[in-house]
Amino acid sequence: MLLLPFQLLAVLFPGGDGEDAFQGPTSYHIIQISSFANSTWEHHQASGWLDDLQIHGWDSDSGTAIFLKPWSKGNISDEEIAELQKNLRAHLLRFTRYTLGYASQFQVKYPIEYQAIAGCELQPGGSIGSFLRGALGGLDFMSFKKDTCVPAPEGGSRAQQACKLIMNNHDDINNLKTLLFDTCPRYLLGVLEAGKAELQRQVKPEAWLSRGPSPESGRLLLVCHVSGFYPKPVWVKWMRGEQEQPGTQQSDLMPNADWTWYLRATLDVAAGEETGLSCQVKHSSLEGQDIILHWGQPISIGLIFLAVIVPSLILLLCLALWYMRRR
Repeated sequence: MLLLPFQLLAVLFPGGDGEDAFQGPTSYHIIQISSFANSTWEHHQASGWLDDLQIHGWDSDSGTAIFLKPWSKGNISDEEIAELQKNLRAHLLRFTRYTLGYASQFQVKYPIEYQAIAGCELQPGGSIGSFLRGALGGLDFMSFKKDTCVPAPEGGSRAQQACKLIMNNHDDINNLKTLLFDTCPRYLLGVLEAGKAELQRQVKPEAWLSRGPSPESGRLLLVCHVSGFYPKPVWVKWMRGEQEQPGTQQSDLMPNADWTWYLRATLDVAAGEETGLSCQVKHSSLEGQDIILHWGQPISIGLIFLAVIVPSLILLLCLALWYMRRR
Protein backbone atom coordinates (compact mmCIF):
# COMPACT_ATOMS: atom_id res chain seq x y z
CA MET A 1 0.00 0.00 0.00
CA LEU A 2 1.09 3.54 -0.78
CA LEU A 3 -0.29 6.31 1.46
CA LEU A 4 -1.25 9.51 -0.35
CA PRO A 5 0.36 12.73 0.90
CA PHE A 6 -2.16 15.00 2.64
CA GLN A 7 -1.53 17.86 0.20
CA LEU A 8 -2.34 15.63 -2.77
CA LEU A 9 -5.54 14.47 -1.12
CA ALA A 10 -6.62 18.11 -0.94
CA VAL A 11 -6.00 18.47 -4.68
CA LEU A 12 -7.78 15.29 -5.74
CA PHE A 13 -10.66 15.56 -3.23
CA PRO A 14 -11.20 19.32 -2.86
CA GLY A 15 -14.72 19.02 -1.48
CA GLY A 16 -14.08 16.60 1.37
CA ASP A 17 -16.75 13.98 2.06
CA GLY A 18 -19.75 15.99 0.81
CA GLU A 19 -21.40 16.12 -2.57
CA ASP A 20 -18.64 18.38 -3.90
CA ALA A 21 -16.04 15.65 -3.42
CA PHE A 22 -14.05 14.53 -6.44
CA GLN A 23 -16.27 12.27 -8.55
CA GLY A 24 -13.82 11.43 -11.32
CA PRO A 25 -11.85 8.23 -11.88
CA THR A 26 -10.10 6.59 -8.93
CA SER A 27 -8.22 3.74 -10.62
CA TYR A 28 -5.93 2.98 -13.51
CA HIS A 29 -5.71 -0.43 -15.13
CA ILE A 30 -4.35 -2.14 -18.21
CA ILE A 31 -6.39 -4.80 -19.99
CA GLN A 32 -4.58 -7.51 -21.95
CA ILE A 33 -6.41 -9.87 -24.32
CA SER A 34 -4.29 -12.59 -25.94
CA SER A 35 -5.69 -14.98 -28.53
CA PHE A 36 -3.93 -18.14 -29.72
CA ALA A 37 -5.57 -19.84 -32.71
CA ASN A 38 -2.87 -22.52 -32.80
CA SER A 39 0.81 -22.96 -31.97
CA THR A 40 1.89 -20.63 -34.81
CA TRP A 41 -0.63 -17.76 -34.66
CA GLU A 42 -1.30 -15.36 -31.81
CA HIS A 43 -2.59 -11.83 -31.39
CA HIS A 44 -2.30 -9.47 -28.43
CA GLN A 45 -4.40 -6.43 -27.57
CA ALA A 46 -3.71 -3.97 -24.75
CA SER A 47 -5.43 -0.81 -23.53
CA GLY A 48 -5.17 1.56 -20.56
CA TRP A 49 -8.15 2.90 -18.63
CA LEU A 50 -9.02 5.39 -15.90
CA ASP A 51 -12.06 3.59 -14.51
CA ASP A 52 -14.16 3.23 -17.69
CA LEU A 53 -12.44 6.05 -19.61
CA GLN A 54 -9.91 4.72 -22.11
CA ILE A 55 -6.79 6.88 -22.31
CA HIS A 56 -4.31 4.44 -23.94
CA GLY A 57 -4.33 2.09 -26.87
CA TRP A 58 -1.66 -0.29 -28.14
CA ASP A 59 -0.29 -0.56 -31.69
CA SER A 60 0.53 -4.26 -31.93
CA ASP A 61 2.45 -3.78 -35.21
CA SER A 62 4.92 -1.22 -33.88
CA GLY A 63 4.72 -2.27 -30.23
CA THR A 64 4.05 1.27 -29.02
CA ALA A 65 1.42 2.92 -26.84
CA ILE A 66 -1.23 5.21 -28.31
CA PHE A 67 -2.00 8.25 -26.13
CA LEU A 68 -5.67 9.15 -26.53
CA LYS A 69 -5.56 12.29 -24.38
CA PRO A 70 -3.07 15.18 -24.27
CA TRP A 71 -2.50 14.41 -20.58
CA SER A 72 -2.33 10.59 -20.95
CA LYS A 73 1.39 10.54 -20.12
CA GLY A 74 0.78 11.97 -16.66
CA ASN A 75 4.08 12.94 -15.06
CA ILE A 76 6.01 9.98 -16.48
CA SER A 77 9.07 11.06 -18.49
CA ASP A 78 9.54 10.13 -22.14
CA GLU A 79 12.51 7.98 -21.16
CA GLU A 80 10.46 5.99 -18.65
CA ILE A 81 7.62 5.63 -21.16
CA ALA A 82 10.06 4.22 -23.71
CA GLU A 83 11.35 1.79 -21.09
CA LEU A 84 7.80 0.74 -20.15
CA GLN A 85 6.94 0.11 -23.79
CA LYS A 86 10.09 -1.96 -24.16
CA ASN A 87 9.15 -3.99 -21.07
CA LEU A 88 5.60 -4.54 -22.36
CA ARG A 89 6.91 -5.81 -25.70
CA ALA A 90 9.24 -8.17 -23.85
CA HIS A 91 6.37 -9.28 -21.58
CA LEU A 92 4.19 -10.18 -24.56
CA LEU A 93 7.02 -12.19 -26.11
CA ARG A 94 7.65 -14.07 -22.84
CA PHE A 95 3.91 -14.56 -22.34
CA THR A 96 3.63 -16.11 -25.81
CA ARG A 97 6.52 -18.46 -25.07
CA TYR A 98 5.09 -19.46 -21.69
CA THR A 99 1.60 -20.00 -23.09
CA LEU A 100 2.78 -22.19 -25.95
CA GLY A 101 4.94 -24.22 -23.57
CA TYR A 102 2.10 -24.48 -21.06
CA ALA A 103 -0.35 -25.61 -23.76
CA SER A 104 2.05 -28.28 -24.95
CA GLN A 105 2.91 -29.56 -21.46
CA PHE A 106 -0.67 -29.71 -20.12
CA GLN A 107 -2.44 -30.62 -23.37
CA VAL A 108 -4.51 -27.43 -23.52
CA LYS A 109 -6.72 -27.34 -26.60
CA TYR A 110 -6.69 -24.45 -29.06
CA PRO A 111 -8.02 -21.83 -29.51
CA ILE A 112 -6.83 -20.25 -26.26
CA GLU A 113 -8.27 -16.93 -25.08
CA TYR A 114 -6.57 -15.23 -22.14
CA GLN A 115 -7.69 -12.01 -20.45
CA ALA A 116 -5.85 -10.09 -17.74
CA ILE A 117 -6.41 -6.85 -15.86
CA ALA A 118 -3.70 -5.19 -13.76
CA GLY A 119 -3.53 -1.80 -12.09
CA CYS A 120 -4.03 0.23 -8.93
CA GLU A 121 -6.81 2.23 -7.27
CA LEU A 122 -7.37 4.90 -4.65
CA GLN A 123 -8.95 3.51 -1.51
CA PRO A 124 -10.71 5.08 1.49
CA GLY A 125 -8.22 6.56 3.93
CA GLY A 126 -5.77 7.72 1.27
CA SER A 127 -4.05 4.45 0.39
CA ILE A 128 -3.46 2.94 -3.04
CA GLY A 129 -4.03 -0.78 -3.59
CA SER A 130 -2.73 -2.75 -6.56
CA PHE A 131 -4.31 -5.75 -8.26
CA LEU A 132 -3.78 -8.32 -11.02
CA ARG A 133 -6.30 -10.90 -12.18
CA GLY A 134 -6.20 -13.33 -15.08
CA ALA A 135 -8.88 -15.40 -16.80
CA LEU A 136 -8.68 -18.28 -19.26
CA GLY A 137 -11.56 -18.84 -21.63
CA GLY A 138 -13.72 -16.40 -19.66
CA LEU A 139 -13.21 -18.18 -16.30
CA ASP A 140 -11.11 -16.89 -13.40
CA PHE A 141 -7.67 -18.46 -13.59
CA MET A 142 -5.29 -16.70 -11.20
CA SER A 143 -4.65 -13.50 -9.26
CA PHE A 144 -1.85 -11.86 -7.28
CA LYS A 145 -2.12 -11.21 -3.55
CA LYS A 146 0.75 -8.95 -2.55
CA ASP A 147 3.59 -10.76 -4.37
CA THR A 148 2.15 -14.27 -4.56
CA CYS A 149 0.33 -15.96 -7.43
CA VAL A 150 -2.96 -17.43 -6.20
CA PRO A 151 -4.73 -20.00 -8.44
CA ALA A 152 -8.48 -19.58 -8.82
CA PRO A 153 -10.70 -22.55 -7.90
CA GLU A 154 -12.19 -22.45 -11.41
CA GLY A 155 -8.72 -22.99 -12.87
CA GLY A 156 -8.24 -26.34 -11.12
CA SER A 157 -4.88 -28.11 -11.34
CA ARG A 158 -3.90 -26.16 -14.46
CA ALA A 159 -4.04 -22.87 -12.56
CA GLN A 160 -1.99 -24.38 -9.73
CA GLN A 161 0.70 -25.54 -12.15
CA ALA A 162 0.74 -22.16 -13.91
CA CYS A 163 1.27 -20.33 -10.59
CA LYS A 164 4.17 -22.63 -9.76
CA LEU A 165 5.81 -21.82 -13.10
CA ILE A 166 5.29 -18.09 -12.56
CA MET A 167 6.64 -18.06 -9.00
CA ASN A 168 9.79 -19.87 -10.11
CA ASN A 169 10.71 -16.95 -12.35
CA HIS A 170 12.07 -14.49 -9.79
CA ASP A 171 13.03 -11.78 -12.31
CA ASP A 172 9.49 -11.57 -13.66
CA ILE A 173 8.07 -11.46 -10.14
CA ASN A 174 10.38 -8.59 -9.16
CA ASN A 175 9.49 -6.64 -12.31
CA LEU A 176 5.80 -7.22 -11.64
CA LYS A 177 6.11 -5.98 -8.06
CA THR A 178 7.85 -2.81 -9.26
CA LEU A 179 5.13 -2.10 -11.83
CA LEU A 180 2.21 -2.79 -9.50
CA PHE A 181 3.47 -1.23 -6.26
CA ASP A 182 5.70 1.59 -7.51
CA THR A 183 5.13 2.61 -11.13
CA CYS A 184 1.33 2.29 -11.17
CA PRO A 185 0.66 4.35 -8.01
CA ARG A 186 3.05 7.09 -9.19
CA TYR A 187 1.43 7.14 -12.59
CA LEU A 188 -2.12 7.16 -11.19
CA LEU A 189 -1.42 10.22 -9.04
CA GLY A 190 0.34 11.97 -11.90
CA VAL A 191 -2.34 11.37 -14.53
CA LEU A 192 -5.16 12.41 -12.15
CA GLU A 193 -3.34 15.70 -11.58
CA ALA A 194 -2.46 16.19 -15.27
CA GLY A 195 -6.03 15.52 -16.43
CA LYS A 196 -7.75 17.21 -13.48
CA ALA A 197 -9.40 19.96 -15.55
CA GLU A 198 -11.13 17.44 -17.79
CA LEU A 199 -11.69 14.66 -15.26
CA GLN A 200 -13.40 16.96 -12.77
CA ARG A 201 -15.50 18.84 -15.31
CA GLN A 202 -19.27 19.02 -14.89
CA VAL A 203 -21.46 18.71 -18.01
CA LYS A 204 -25.21 19.14 -17.61
CA PRO A 205 -27.49 16.47 -19.08
CA GLU A 206 -30.15 17.01 -21.70
CA ALA A 207 -33.40 15.08 -21.30
CA TRP A 208 -36.43 14.37 -23.47
CA LEU A 209 -39.40 12.01 -23.56
CA SER A 210 -40.65 9.64 -26.25
CA ARG A 211 -42.96 6.69 -26.64
CA GLY A 212 -41.46 3.27 -27.31
CA PRO A 213 -43.08 0.32 -29.10
CA SER A 214 -46.20 -0.83 -27.23
CA PRO A 215 -45.42 -3.93 -25.11
CA GLU A 216 -48.94 -5.24 -25.79
CA SER A 217 -52.40 -4.03 -26.67
CA GLY A 218 -53.70 -1.43 -24.25
CA ARG A 219 -50.30 -0.58 -22.77
CA LEU A 220 -47.75 2.20 -23.34
CA LEU A 221 -43.96 2.25 -23.03
CA LEU A 222 -42.81 5.65 -21.80
CA VAL A 223 -39.15 6.48 -22.48
CA CYS A 224 -37.04 9.14 -20.73
CA HIS A 225 -33.76 9.87 -22.54
CA VAL A 226 -30.85 11.50 -20.66
CA SER A 227 -27.70 12.33 -22.60
CA GLY A 228 -24.52 14.41 -22.61
CA PHE A 229 -23.75 14.31 -18.89
CA TYR A 230 -20.43 13.97 -17.05
CA PRO A 231 -19.36 12.60 -14.61
CA LYS A 232 -21.04 9.22 -14.86
CA PRO A 233 -23.17 8.97 -11.67
CA VAL A 234 -26.76 9.95 -12.46
CA TRP A 235 -30.22 9.32 -10.96
CA VAL A 236 -33.19 8.90 -13.33
CA LYS A 237 -36.66 7.79 -12.21
CA TRP A 238 -40.24 7.89 -13.39
CA MET A 239 -42.35 9.58 -10.72
CA ARG A 240 -46.00 10.12 -9.87
CA GLY A 241 -45.96 13.19 -7.69
CA GLU A 242 -43.32 12.44 -5.04
CA GLN A 243 -43.57 8.66 -5.42
CA GLU A 244 -40.98 6.69 -7.39
CA GLN A 245 -42.54 4.23 -9.81
CA PRO A 246 -41.17 0.75 -8.99
CA GLY A 247 -41.53 -0.43 -12.61
CA THR A 248 -38.83 1.94 -13.90
CA GLN A 249 -36.27 0.08 -16.01
CA GLN A 250 -32.87 1.64 -16.75
CA SER A 251 -30.63 0.83 -19.68
CA ASP A 252 -26.88 0.43 -19.34
CA LEU A 253 -24.89 3.65 -19.37
CA MET A 254 -23.57 4.16 -22.90
CA PRO A 255 -20.63 6.43 -23.85
CA ASN A 256 -21.07 9.27 -26.32
CA ALA A 257 -18.34 10.25 -28.78
CA ASP A 258 -17.49 13.36 -26.70
CA TRP A 259 -16.72 11.30 -23.55
CA THR A 260 -20.11 12.04 -21.99
CA TRP A 261 -22.80 9.46 -21.16
CA TYR A 262 -26.27 8.42 -22.28
CA LEU A 263 -29.00 6.59 -20.35
CA ARG A 264 -32.68 5.89 -20.82
CA ALA A 265 -35.35 4.96 -18.31
CA THR A 266 -38.54 3.22 -19.43
CA LEU A 267 -41.88 2.59 -17.76
CA ASP A 268 -44.57 0.17 -18.96
CA VAL A 269 -48.05 1.45 -18.03
CA ALA A 270 -51.65 0.75 -18.97
CA ALA A 271 -53.15 3.20 -21.44
CA GLY A 272 -54.77 6.03 -19.49
CA GLU A 273 -52.46 5.69 -16.47
CA GLU A 274 -49.73 7.89 -18.01
CA THR A 275 -51.46 11.06 -16.83
CA GLY A 276 -49.57 12.67 -13.95
CA LEU A 277 -46.32 10.83 -14.58
CA SER A 278 -42.99 12.64 -14.86
CA CYS A 279 -39.33 11.78 -15.37
CA GLN A 280 -36.92 13.24 -12.81
CA VAL A 281 -33.16 13.54 -13.37
CA LYS A 282 -30.60 14.24 -10.64
CA HIS A 283 -26.93 14.95 -11.48
CA SER A 284 -24.08 16.73 -9.74
CA SER A 285 -23.81 19.30 -12.55
CA LEU A 286 -27.39 20.45 -11.91
CA GLU A 287 -26.47 21.67 -8.40
CA GLY A 288 -29.75 20.52 -6.91
CA GLN A 289 -31.91 21.94 -9.74
CA ASP A 290 -33.35 18.62 -10.90
CA ILE A 291 -34.74 18.17 -14.40
CA ILE A 292 -38.44 17.24 -14.26
CA LEU A 293 -40.27 16.38 -17.48
CA HIS A 294 -44.05 15.82 -17.27
CA TRP A 295 -45.58 13.34 -19.68
CA GLY A 296 -48.04 15.02 -22.07
CA GLN A 297 -47.54 18.46 -20.59
CA PRO A 298 -48.83 21.07 -23.08
CA ILE A 299 -46.52 23.84 -24.18
CA SER A 300 -47.43 27.04 -22.36
CA ILE A 301 -48.29 30.31 -24.09
CA GLY A 302 -45.29 31.85 -22.33
CA LEU A 303 -42.90 29.37 -23.91
CA ILE A 304 -44.42 29.96 -27.34
CA PHE A 305 -43.98 33.70 -26.83
CA LEU A 306 -40.35 33.30 -25.84
CA ALA A 307 -39.55 30.85 -28.62
CA VAL A 308 -41.37 32.57 -31.52
CA ILE A 309 -42.59 36.10 -30.79
CA VAL A 310 -39.45 37.49 -29.10
CA PRO A 311 -37.02 36.43 -31.90
CA SER A 312 -39.46 37.90 -34.47
CA LEU A 313 -39.59 41.22 -32.61
CA ILE A 314 -35.80 41.34 -32.41
CA LEU A 315 -35.56 40.71 -36.17
CA LEU A 316 -38.09 43.48 -36.92
CA LEU A 317 -36.18 45.89 -34.67
CA CYS A 318 -32.90 45.10 -36.48
CA LEU A 319 -34.59 45.70 -39.85
CA ALA A 320 -36.03 49.00 -38.62
CA LEU A 321 -32.62 50.20 -37.40
CA TRP A 322 -31.01 49.20 -40.70
CA TYR A 323 -33.72 51.09 -42.65
CA MET A 324 -33.28 54.21 -40.50
CA ARG A 325 -29.52 54.22 -41.08
CA ARG A 326 -30.06 53.90 -44.84
CA ARG A 327 -32.44 56.94 -44.70
